[in-house]
Amino acid sequence: MATNETTYTGESGVIKFTDNSSSSVVGVASVRSFTIDQELDAIESTVMGSGARTYIPGLRQFSGSMDIYFRDDTAAGSGNINLFDAVNEGTTTSLIELYPSGETTGIKLSGTVIITGHSITANFDGMVEASVTFQGSGALTKANL
Repeated sequence: MATNETTYTGESGVIKFTDNSSSSVVGVASVRSFTIDQELDAIESTVMGSGARTYIPGLRQFSGSMDIYFRDDTAAGSGNINLFDAVNEGTTTSLIELYPSGETTGIKLSGTVIITGHSITANFDGMVEASVTFQGSGALTKANL
């Protein structure tokens, strides 16, 4: 396993995505950045007379976002079109794989997600970009590469 024992750089990051109609994950082209957030609920367990609040871990969840250059020339079945279609068609759950430092070193994060947003931004003096948001359904898994 080629884990990255130093710091990561993002220029080799990769995102792969599928939807319910596809049997395998495919790469998302022209990725600019992505963010993955994990949260764990803290459930209060304080009892009378304790003098200080106490907590226990509760349910966990993950969500995230990605910024990509919008591509409408991509063939059907590609990650970019699947992201757009997931919101447009109301796809319930999809598999996402995120590789922060590339597919050969570091880690792979994966899980089932619902695409909750897809925004397209066009400026007269810039690239046409898309921002995609997603909510995890179930656990986020991490594998060393």
